[in-house]
Amino acid sequence: MLVSPAWAQAPAAGAQGGGIESILLILAMFAVLYFLMIRPQMKRAKEHKAMVDGLQKGDEVVTAGGMLGRISKIDDQYVTVAVAENVEIQLQRGAIQVVLPKGTLKTIQ
Repeated sequence: MLVSPAWAQAPAAGAQGGGIESILLILAMFAVLYFLMIRPQMKRAKEHKAMVDGLQKGDEVVTAGGMLGRISKIDDQYVTVAVAENVEIQLQRGAIQVVLPKGTLKTIQ
């Protein structure tokens, strides 16, 4: 009536775009995602777990909140960190961000 029916045109030569090309493109995108995002994140998590498992009494650490201190007591799940004289805080082991080199903190005994 007022609108003429739409007729589908045949695709241009070479513009078919079969199934195998799209599957290869999806696989390539997954490979890039894996090597740029997933693998480095798994590596960092593995390194952090090894660092947390290797904590010892007397280690100088930085917590996830940015506080510096020396470990005074270690439990299975918790760590007690001395941040000043007569001031100790108790944290989960996973909250330890970095182990500092020995002798970094001079003020805490």
